[in-house]
Amino acid sequence: MEQTEILYNGRCPICSAEIAQYRKQAERAGAALRFTDLHDADLSAWKLDRDQATRRLHARRDAQIISGFPAFLLLWRELPRWRWLARVLSLPVLRQIADFGYNRIAAPLLYRLHLRREARRAT
Repeated sequence: MEQTEILYNGRCPICSAEIAQYRKQAERAGAALRFTDLHDADLSAWKLDRDQATRRLHARRDAQIISGFPAFLLLWRELPRWRWLARVLSLPVLRQIADFGYNRIAAPLLYRLHLRREARRAT
């Protein structure tokens, strides 16, 4: 079974809490998922720099890197409790809406919050 690796921002409290839930479910289900904090990763293997990696969720499977909302779909398909959501949000119109919401609203908001936290941390 091919393992899917999820690259996430471990310094984001929202991201970390969400990934912790996915990790627990993956362990219970025996899902072939591995979760990697981007701050501990070799980002060159992902063909990403730190800023790119921080801007959205990324997944890697079969040497293919998937970013943004499609990475969530890949993750959810591996988790029994989330498969239904992956199926529903894979439908054409719903996928477009969810993709727009993630890429235009959620991901930029989380990124801006991350930049603020990092600026406070640097002072």
